[in-house]
Amino acid sequence: MTTDVARGAARAIVAATLCWAGSAFAQAAFPTKPIRLLVGVAPGGATEIIARALASKLSEGYAHQVIIDSRPGANHIVAGELTHQAPPDGHTMQMIPEGFVINASIYAKLPFDPVNGFTAIAVCANVPNVLVVHPSLPVRTVKEFIALAKKRPGELSYGTSGVGSPSHMSAELFQILTKVQYDHIPYRGQSLALADVLGGHIQFAFPSVPAAIGYIKSGRMRALGVTTPERSSALPEVPTVREAGVPNFEVSGWYGIIGPRDMARPLVERLNRDINAALKTPELFKTLSAQGADPITTTPEAFARSMAADRQKWADVVKSAGVKVQQ
Repeated sequence: MTTDVARGAARAIVAATLCWAGSAFAQAAFPTKPIRLLVGVAPGGATEIIARALASKLSEGYAHQVIIDSRPGANHIVAGELTHQAPPDGHTMQMIPEGFVINASIYAKLPFDPVNGFTAIAVCANVPNVLVVHPSLPVRTVKEFIALAKKRPGELSYGTSGVGSPSHMSAELFQILTKVQYDHIPYRGQSLALADVLGGHIQFAFPSVPAAIGYIKSGRMRALGVTTPERSSALPEVPTVREAGVPNFEVSGWYGIIGPRDMARPLVERLNRDINAALKTPELFKTLSAQGADPITTTPEAFARSMAADRQKWADVVKSAGVKVQQ
């Protein structure tokens, strides 16, 4: 690295840090008490991993802590109802995956509209899923896995973090494109599904990279392919499912922060600035990237548009896959 480049990199780091500090302390009146950041899955999934890292960084700049409140159940609906009912004062927010908006197509009755019933605040990261199998399964590539599944139709089972979750939708799209049926077993969180992969009770899963990367690197799970168009920087040796034999396969999901409906515009903009500034700090950027989550920032308006568009996109997949509506 040349001296000029090194100086430029140093200035960028200092600028990001100063930006974060200035944003975080710009309005001393907020927060006036601890902020509750709801998470709708059990600890160990990407939602919780990203939320915990962000909460820690935000807490550094606030007079009160950002506290993780885990309320697993029904593909984030349990946590969503608490968020929906909370006062719109910024002291209750929720980290959601893209799968949260799919609930409108999965459940016959919801206590809220998963898009219009909330305030979109900020997108935090884009995260690939990864096809993993128990090491005892005699396959090392996606093509070998598909061939085995065709020899044993209906015998291979997979676990997800719930009906309509990103891991479930990844598997459904995989089934559509490979024309092979698998047995779906929904859990209350990715960590619980992965525990059964580790125990050999189910054969495979499509967890997020952050949830599975530790098991993959330790050799306790075998990664066959990531779901994004490009390889993951955290798992560069793992091919994409597309390059490994399923040309049209592509799934990547955002994780973002929402709040109760009707939050004041200045408050939403303040929180968006604080979250974006935190994501740009070298520490948080490095932490998330190492886990396989790519930090991204955007405006509340752009996030709201993504939520609406992705609800329609996945509604079409749900219909094509024939996923049963939950009563």
